[in-house]
Amino acid sequence: NMANLLAERKEGRESKWISMYKENKVVRAFMDTASANADGSFNTPILQKFKNAGKKVGCVTTVPITHATPAGFCITNNSRGDQSEIALQYLPLQFDVMMGGGNQYFNATKRKDKVDVYAKFEAAGYQLVRNKAEMQKLNNKKPILGVFDEDALPFSVDYANDTAIQDRIPTLAEMTVKAIELMKDSPNGFVLQVEGGKVDWAAHSNDTPGLLYDQLAFDLAVEKAIAFAEADKNTLVIITTDHGNGNPGLFGDWDSNKKFDLLQNFKHSNDWILNSIQPGFSTSKLIDLIAAAQGYAITTDEAKSLLAHYEKLDGGGIYNKRKLPFQLLGHLQENYTAIAWGSMEHSADYVELAAFGPGSTLMKSFVRNTELHNLMLNATGVKV
Repeated sequence: NMANLLAERKEGRESKWISMYKENKVVRAFMDTASANADGSFNTPILQKFKNAGKKVGCVTTVPITHATPAGFCITNNSRGDQSEIALQYLPLQFDVMMGGGNQYFNATKRKDKVDVYAKFEAAGYQLVRNKAEMQKLNNKKPILGVFDEDALPFSVDYANDTAIQDRIPTLAEMTVKAIELMKDSPNGFVLQVEGGKVDWAAHSNDTPGLLYDQLAFDLAVEKAIAFAEADKNTLVIITTDHGNGNPGLFGDWDSNKKFDLLQNFKHSNDWILNSIQPGFSTSKLIDLIAAAQGYAITTDEAKSLLAHYEKLDGGGIYNKRKLPFQLLGHLQENYTAIAWGSMEHSADYVELAAFGPGSTLMKSFVRNTELHNLMLNATGVKV
């Protein structure tokens, strides 16, 4: 994939994910996007089943810890968007490790109901951490809630070029290592869900550097999980995604290699650029901003087309609340990176699924993603 290609060309290495295929250490398949009962009924979430079986359980993510993927592993709710309610639903579960973003759903000053959810978690015996230094000092004597940013965590390409953010916020790999450290001594084992959630957000925004560098950050978390599993020899690691998004592709031309290699020197995401534009920005200032952030010079006409969108910012949208010109910048960027996008929405692609460790042979060559629920239960011997 393109993230692996960037790693090869920039760092001279394969991604851990791809190298596992070549070393025949994983089982892989395609799966579709079925994910719920057709009648709208709920099932007991998988992590509740594992917790009830005596295992330690946890979730770490780069988006709010209350967002769709961790919430789907943990609770049931009529609306995935009701993250304030989901924060409260986590409280009685006493899950062992919950880390990600989402301060606005726990902080009394940010919530509409003014409920201090942090205080409720502390009263219930949780250790509460808000930055990397506090996370690194954690022990496993009490369950953990770590919330490191207001909403989602920063894109990895922005993180890598901002020391202030690096000092404050842990990476997905660092959260993964800490979560494993905190749960590995459980006599009945542990289950950890690790999500590179902003890969999806980047695809919704046609944000090529946001997408690729967050994929590489997820790959570092995969590497940490595989290293533990290889040493432990009793841990199953499953790597997958819930759906495709945006259909990005690298398109050939006589200079496509040169264009793609520009990504090696990108310092910021498209999201960072578009949110850095201020009222009254001139075309020359925008051209300079993009050149400094991503290493290429757009034309004056391209700058004018981007700035025109800032005249009417009327809000709306889940991932694009200010309706900034993400799609336009992604399209213009094609001229400089040779990467083009098909849409800004989820796609019906079959997606890859890989498993490593005991239980991986239970996977068939072609599965629906709903089958993973029972596969994980069968692999661990949990009967419900």
